[in-house]
Amino acid sequence: MIVGVDIGTSVTKAQLISRDGRTTPAHEARSTVYTLPGHRVEQDLDEVVGTVETVVRAALADAAQLGDEPAEALALTGQGDGVWLRDATGAPVGRALSWMDGRAADRLDRWTADGTLHALHRRTGVGLFPGSAAPLLAHLAEHEPERLAAAHVAGYCVDAVVQRLTGAVTVDVSDASQPFLDVATRTYDETALELCGLSAHRRLLPDPAPPGTLHRLLPDAARRLGLPAGLPVSAGPFDIPACAFGSGVAEPGEGNLIIGTTLAAQVLDTEPRPALAEDPAGMLLATPYEGRYLRVMPAMIGTAGLDWLLKLLDVKIEALDALLVQSPPGASGVTALPFLSASGERAPFVDPRARGRFDGLSPLAGRADLVRALCEAVAYSARHCMETLGVTRTVTACGGGARSGEWARIFAGVLGGDLEVCDDAVGIRGAAHVAWRSLGTPADDAAPGAWRARLRTVTAERGLIDHYAEGYAAYRHALDIAREGWSTR
Repeated sequence: MIVGVDIGTSVTKAQLISRDGRTTPAHEARSTVYTLPGHRVEQDLDEVVGTVETVVRAALADAAQLGDEPAEALALTGQGDGVWLRDATGAPVGRALSWMDGRAADRLDRWTADGTLHALHRRTGVGLFPGSAAPLLAHLAEHEPERLAAAHVAGYCVDAVVQRLTGAVTVDVSDASQPFLDVATRTYDETALELCGLSAHRRLLPDPAPPGTLHRLLPDAARRLGLPAGLPVSAGPFDIPACAFGSGVAEPGEGNLIIGTTLAAQVLDTEPRPALAEDPAGMLLATPYEGRYLRVMPAMIGTAGLDWLLKLLDVKIEALDALLVQSPPGASGVTALPFLSASGERAPFVDPRARGRFDGLSPLAGRADLVRALCEAVAYSARHCMETLGVTRTVTACGGGARSGEWARIFAGVLGGDLEVCDDAVGIRGAAHVAWRSLGTPADDAAPGAWRARLRTVTAERGLIDHYAEGYAAYRHALDIAREGWSTR
């Protein structure tokens, strides 16, 4: 069996997974997300490592449910982007800068104005946003150079935890793809570093680990986790690509939609090409599999905005399906723009000034209409992302939002096709899939479809498809007008 861990932004999860796909219940531990003045969002590496130890020990207590199979490896995935500075021992050099951090927004504005963003996108397929490593490192170089001087490595969440558990200074190729990597050669693009003014800090970037790399648990770390010393540790991919592979994406053109705290759309490709879009947005990721790349549109919207609205309306999340049923398609004329992140939006366009709104309000509108309008708007944004990526085949969906039957029906109607929904912890499944392949014993080489066994189909209804085609056109028109207004702020 594999011990799988998903190190999310605020919650770390762990569960055991057997080669036949059976899993134990997920155990969770929360991390503190420090939201500070100046749009700073930070995390404490020591606390995050502690959550990993807590959930792994809890998960191991369930081993009997899988027949007490021995652990073959520890497989890690987790949040991407941001900057996690460490010294040579793995100790943090200050708190980690989260992917939600907005302190570098002014740097992004400068790079937009002088053409750096477009130039970088043409070279690496990367669309930057304030919480990307490039603007954050540039901000530190300008305002806190002493931190960079004290650091031995500037990496990401997963490789920071790996260093603490194994001593290895490494990075998964998916994380390294953001934002300086030539994904075709899996080496850093020196021109990309130069464009960002960061050539002098190249020493902080570890070379990506080759496919199939495994690390080994140090004795002290093994003791804290309750695992044997020397156990293989698989590091990555980070959570977005892990969800794609855990959902069963295997063929070029297949798409995956993550309806989580934020929304991410992605498509598998055999060519290292960015999405064709006017905006320098999105990600182009190398993957653990040679000749396979993921093109991603990771939006800032998602269930976080819905959580805000439900809290404002004093409604529990358990009431979501009932509320959606109470309001008809089109939400009785209420429409929304779903951009409810303080950092603006990063896909399928980049604008730190993007903000949400509701239109069509009247005294006749109720709570159900507001909720449905926002849920429809998030689905419209998902379609915008999918169209930009050029998804041509089956779309799988995962994440908390996909578990709502009514919201999943809305997504299927807006996207115009059936959704294959996975209710499992697909990030952990994806990390386990990579770990078994690295061990030389792939779980599903002969039958890739075995990892789709837990998918359920949400049918796209013809009436909803026709209705939402008109709604999507209206959404895109409203978005175009709103973007003109944001640009004048």
